[in-house]
Amino acid sequence: MFLKENKSILLMLCILGSISIGGLGGLFTAQEIPNWYASLKKPSFNPPNYLFGPVWTLLYFLMGISFYLILKEKKSISHKTQSIISFVIQITLNFFWSFIFFKNHAMGWAFIEMCVLWLSIVWMLVSFYRINKVAAWLNVPYLVWVSFASILNLTIYQLNN
Repeated sequence: MFLKENKSILLMLCILGSISIGGLGGLFTAQEIPNWYASLKKPSFNPPNYLFGPVWTLLYFLMGISFYLILKEKKSISHKTQSIISFVIQITLNFFWSFIFFKNHAMGWAFIEMCVLWLSIVWMLVSFYRINKVAAWLNVPYLVWVSFASILNLTIYQLNN
């Protein structure tokens, strides 16, 4: 019973941790939406603003579950180290993209940072796949969304420079 309770707590911590990091990044975003972001030229494929919050929340939820699946694997920490590092790097880059794009209005730098983020997600997927295939597959929607967001970021940059 105690072991099951610990797994439940670990799962909740992984999910809440991921969503919280996303929420902190969202603070930079939310403040800039009504004025700066609203004033930008955007492509026709730009989704409505109300869509971003639910999509990102779902993606952070899936990231949290996938991270939990990696942590609970019965492999030694040395076998999981690369996966843990890749997760921490990608979620850190994810957080800082919001700051770079929305707070600093540095759309070009944000695109470059997002390309690095994309590479870190691929690295995470590969390292997760070696340990737990489900954990890797749970992050495929994240990779797809970041791919789309990269194109959107670049297009907004081009339209406004």
